Amino acid sequence: MAPAAYDAIADWYEQEFLGGRDDSDPIGIDQALRDLLGPGSGTCLEIGCGTGVHAATVRSLGRTPVGVDLSAGMLRHARGRLPVARGDAERVPVRSGSLGSVIAVMVHTDMPGYPAVLREAARVLRPRGVFVHVGVHPCFCGGFADRADPAAVVIRRGYADGHWTKASWTDQGVRDKVGASHWPLPALLNAFLDAGLTLERFTEGGEPTPAVLAVRARKPRESAG
Repeated sequence: MAPAAYDAIADWYEQEFLGGRDDSDPIGIDQALRDLLGPGSGTCLEIGCGTGVHAATVRSLGRTPVGVDLSAGMLRHARGRLPVARGDAERVPVRSGSLGSVIAVMVHTDMPGYPAVLREAARVLRPRGVFVHVGVHPCFCGGFADRADPAAVVIRRGYADGHWTKASWTDQGVRDKVGASHWPLPALLNAFLDAGLTLERFTEGGEPTPAVLAVRARKPRESAG
């Protein structure tokens, strides 16, 4: 496989971007994952697991985390946290209908083919299996949004464009380094439906303007006929 965009920043991501953070969950990523995934058992696949920082939360819910990511650099840090495989999110090395749960946490903007990723999640889930998406909020995060003042987020033109960009309000984050794909809210939610997933619950995180939108979806039961 060709080098992934995150390979070049994997050490910075682990040691500085994540290493300098405490456990306060300021924008509600962990809380959203806990609320929407919930307690369970069996293997939970994380698509785009990165350095594996969400594995502990998955374990605390009674599930067994495994991860897949395109970046060998990120997986170097993940291997101490969960079993991992290097692979394309649009073609995960997992048998169809074999899993009870799949998650994707803060990665959909890294995946220009996210509708295909959702189809893969639906493929590997067994009927009534759960998929949890936790991502940056489409309406308030992106190249069109200036979050320099958290009390007054400025939304400029560009929300409806649905484009890839390295534009960012800060040079201390990830997006100015690797870029991001933007999905307006209708395009994002419609991609779940197009993948054959049933939307079930939603939550937002971050104050006073949400920075996170999370979705729980489910693979429908197989039809009797």
